[in-house]
Amino acid sequence: MQYAIEKSETGYAAYVPDLPGCVATGATIDDCKREIRDAIRLHIEGMREDGLPIPEPTSIGIFSEI
Repeated sequence: MQYAIEKSETGYAAYVPDLPGCVATGATIDDCKREIRDAIRLHIEGMREDGLPIPEPTSIGIFSEI
């Protein structure tokens, strides 16, 4: 699953386009990466427990600096 990280007023925030509602925050980029990976794992575990289908990843992340 691809995730996006954005700068926030207090650190960083991440979300997963293919898993609506799957979000995380962190004081640093590394914190945010660790948190979103845990969030993805927990989100998918919850979907499996609820018998919901796990979506195939469709997002493509392309980032460039201007």
